[in-house]
Amino acid sequence: MKNIVVLISGNGSNLQAIIDACRTNKITGNVVAVLSNKADAYGLERAKLADIPAYFVDPALYHDRADYDNALIEQIDAYKPDIVVLAGFMRILSPGFVTHYQHKLLNIHPSLLPKYPGLHTHRQVLANKDSFHGVTVHFVTEELDGGPKIIQACIPVLPDDTEQSLQTRIQAEEYRIYPLAIRWLAEDRLKMKNNQAFLDDIALFDNLG
Repeated sequence: MKNIVVLISGNGSNLQAIIDACRTNKITGNVVAVLSNKADAYGLERAKLADIPAYFVDPALYHDRADYDNALIEQIDAYKPDIVVLAGFMRILSPGFVTHYQHKLLNIHPSLLPKYPGLHTHRQVLANKDSFHGVTVHFVTEELDGGPKIIQACIPVLPDDTEQSLQTRIQAEEYRIYPLAIRWLAEDRLKMKNNQAFLDDIALFDNLG
């Protein structure tokens, strides 16, 4: 069973999907700790309700991003993680953090990357009158939302869609594909080689798409 540490900043609904997947043996691992950069993140309560150690690590106590990330590393490493999962963790990570967890650090982003890295993806989809929207699970690298893609889910944009309705429908896909990607990594089927994701030694996406 693999040790999974999850970093959050908010509600923690993806965290809940991951906890549920572990508890129903859909992931061969356990969430062993949850850390947040926000004291009021409801995801911390989700962790406590599941009897998982939960910590608020206050950015205000640290001189800069690198110092903060080093404190995170120290706390995360105490749990000997096999997988580190970003589930709505709203901080840009330092190169040192990314390098430390290279090949076992995952993120989920609400767009069909490489389209719309960063924030406000639902708004951009509507503004550009896109026909489709989606979500991407990817390995984390130093490039913001630019790491090798692992799995995507796609939904049609409906004529009456709003940012809220898109978010709700995208989140349903997130809860489905994020536990799946974590499962592959926990089973040692998923690997990152030469800035590309491989499942069972088969490339999942080419480096350009």
